[in-house]
Amino acid sequence: GSSRFLHTSQAENLASHGYIVAVIDHTYNTFATEFPDGRITTSTTNDLFSPDHDYQTSRGNRDKLGKVLTGDVAFALDQFGFIQSGQIPSHLKGRIDLGHVGVFGHSIGGAMAYDASYDPRIAVGIDLDGGLYRLRDREGLRKPFLFINSESYFEKLKMVMDNRVYTDAELNRMGSTREWEDQVTEDKKLELERMRETVDEGGQVLYIENTEHLNFADVQFISPIFKMLGITGKIAPERANSVINAYMLDFFDRYLKNQGGNLMKGPDSRFPEVKFVTSLL
Repeated sequence: GSSRFLHTSQAENLASHGYIVAVIDHTYNTFATEFPDGRITTSTTNDLFSPDHDYQTSRGNRDKLGKVLTGDVAFALDQFGFIQSGQIPSHLKGRIDLGHVGVFGHSIGGAMAYDASYDPRIAVGIDLDGGLYRLRDREGLRKPFLFINSESYFEKLKMVMDNRVYTDAELNRMGSTREWEDQVTEDKKLELERMRETVDEGGQVLYIENTEHLNFADVQFISPIFKMLGITGKIAPERANSVINAYMLDFFDRYLKNQGGNLMKGPDSRFPEVKFVTSLL
């Protein structure tokens, strides 16, 4: 329901380091998508993953939507192939290194990045604070992948790792049910297993202290009211953005340019907010 423009800062940062960046509006899942001929489509996607539905239906709907989002990435890669060959006229003809492609996304876009990385044309991917979908459709991903989570999302994963269950009072505050959260926990266990598999292939799992879900999008710059409402965390938006961009660039440089990669080795005094959780998995 958002827009490709909410990740302008990531796109500009990568482009400034020599990457060709395509940022996708997922038609009918964005609040608006404008086509070259002037047509504008709006969102037709309902709230697919909430306790208003039963969990299995919600998960099925999310997986169904996810398959479409992943297909959008495959389509975009097809178009780059046509540009490279000259079938689509472009000044980028013959200039694209299609042997070194990475993908990233935020929220359900992060899940999309993971799912799209099964495509053999994609070398590596990054998930910014997104729970995975289509977990049961195939075996684990066997290539390097980076998970950068918010502190609040990591706390949910830590609950699963520690086998802690919600109290009745906590469930009431959350407006959820024990049955729903038990099924969420089962999904999170499988998600953690997927994370372990990518770490074995050279990936990493980390979180950034004092961040919430929307610290991973440019919406954090719009208003300080977001921080007051708890929609974004205590971290300053400029700092959150610089940390995320630094780690994204380092990871892509390591696997797509065979350079850098120093930040992936472990804690760095320049970025004390970044906590590596690989050992806890």
